[in-house]
Amino acid sequence: MTLAGTVVAAYGRQYRVELSDGVVLLCFPRAKKSDLACGDRVTIQQTSANQGVICSIDARRTLLYRSDHFKQKLIAANVTQVVIVVATEPSFCDELVSRCIVAAENQDIEVLIVLNKCDLSDRVAAASAALAQYAKLGYRVVKLCARQDSDQLLPYLANHVSLLIGQSGMGKSTLINALIPDAGAKTREISQALNTGKHTTTHARLYHLGIASALIDSPGLTEFGLHHLSPEDIALAFLELRPLLGSCRFRNCRHDREPDCSVHAALEHGDIDPRRYAAFRSLCAELG
Repeated sequence: MTLAGTVVAAYGRQYRVELSDGVVLLCFPRAKKSDLACGDRVTIQQTSANQGVICSIDARRTLLYRSDHFKQKLIAANVTQVVIVVATEPSFCDELVSRCIVAAENQDIEVLIVLNKCDLSDRVAAASAALAQYAKLGYRVVKLCARQDSDQLLPYLANHVSLLIGQSGMGKSTLINALIPDAGAKTREISQALNTGKHTTTHARLYHLGIASALIDSPGLTEFGLHHLSPEDIALAFLELRPLLGSCRFRNCRHDREPDCSVHAALEHGDIDPRRYAAFRSLCAELG
């Protein structure tokens, strides 16, 4: 007899699969190569009281992963919202935020940006200014302190399977612990010498948040390659470019140095933020 379940933790070739009755089994894939992600819905065959074998994967609604020239790393499946967590301290990478947004847009996943550690009032203005380019495009930005007012986030998480993503040290684990007290997610102080966070989450894990909502915590990012996307995919993932695509003189315009490029015209007129255009060109240049 086979049973249906959801992957709630993924590490190596071992997965924890939660069944409909709440029982969690340690499961292994049949094949040597594993391509499962936290959030996947699977069919398993139970082999003992606490273990099972994964027989098949249901069709995915969405799949987030990063890739480079050599390999790809699955992050989460079937999420409906990506929550990008940044902080007033340590400083966050603007390009990494753009890459997370591109990955989400490519899968038609909603985006929410959380600015954490807003109790450091002297740093809020600079961090808010860095995020203004995204707010201007319509992306929601919530400002809070995870240790004090995490409940402010709850309305945004309702009826979503949300993926928390971001650099180490931004406060993802603190946010998880505040929202789900029995989660026990590990936290560490940031490295003052390097102005960076220390990795505490080593694998993706799903936590239930009420009846119809869930949070997937993911390891801190230092890079987010998108080599599985085409230049056309990347252009479509930039909201400000979408209305301009197809209006250039050349049908195969790369929006770089070509004459009569609608994107360049918009950039010169101030309709596109130079930082966003730089992020777009950086992504396209990586594809060669």
